[in-house]
Amino acid sequence: MPNSSSISEFLLLPLADTRQLQLLHFWLLLVIYLAALLGNGLISTAVACDQRLHTPMYFFLLNLALLDLGCISTTLPKAMANALWDTRAISYAGCAAQIFFFVFFLAAEYYLLTIMSYDRYVAICQPLHYRTLMDSRACATMAAAAWGAGVLNSLLHTASTFSLPLCQGNVVNQFFCEIPQILKLSCSESNLREVVLIIFSVSLAFGCFVFIVVSYVLIFLAVLRMPSDQGRHKAFSTCLPHLAVVSLFVSTAFFAYLKPPSIFSPLLDLTVALVYTVVPPTLNPIIYSMRNREIKHALSKLLQ
Repeated sequence: MPNSSSISEFLLLPLADTRQLQLLHFWLLLVIYLAALLGNGLISTAVACDQRLHTPMYFFLLNLALLDLGCISTTLPKAMANALWDTRAISYAGCAAQIFFFVFFLAAEYYLLTIMSYDRYVAICQPLHYRTLMDSRACATMAAAAWGAGVLNSLLHTASTFSLPLCQGNVVNQFFCEIPQILKLSCSESNLREVVLIIFSVSLAFGCFVFIVVSYVLIFLAVLRMPSDQGRHKAFSTCLPHLAVVSLFVSTAFFAYLKPPSIFSPLLDLTVALVYTVVPPTLNPIIYSMRNREIKHALSKLLQ
């Protein structure tokens, strides 16, 4: 069997077996990718150009849109190119780069979602202290911490994964390079370090998820005490979709990285990967911003 020093490329999982289905998947992914680019691009432009949107909530939305653009651009363009040109190959360096940027954007986005839940908690539960706790310096520091933690997380995982000797061939059972699939190609007795690192990262992610859930429980309790029906409706319509997307994002990612080896199904792995890599970047613009009156006003003003 080849070792890691002799591997120059990996073979990714094709999205379909027939040429017609490959082209169909290409057009479907292209529509999804363009929708994500358009939605997140419009939000980024509106927040950057409209002075009235220079608030903590919209500052974090801008960061989320940029991370969504990076996350979906790491996986879909290569999958679309492979489907269009009927190929499966990705270079060794390209695979390492894909894992680095994917883990970076994924981790940074999750940390940012945690910060956004704290922002909503302070805005609803401690409105009198909001300007003090969420001033421009604090927001910039928290956003920088999310991006920096994503880089550190990605560096550790990428270096650990590709320092392992690969002795199980070069066929990756996924449409993009994913850490669990690369670990399956390593020698069985040598990947304990990366498994421990994944467990640590997942534990940290679970802690963030608990923080998000607790924040929204406190938010809902505060909302239920509001005398205004309109205020309760606005708060629930803002918070519930956020919690739903975070839950979908976390549950599918946990399943992908902590799934027992006995559960082996390429179709299941492919479906789960599509859910946590494609759905959040595409739906986030709709959930967080397109239903927002201020964003709609800024976009209409910008387009005019």
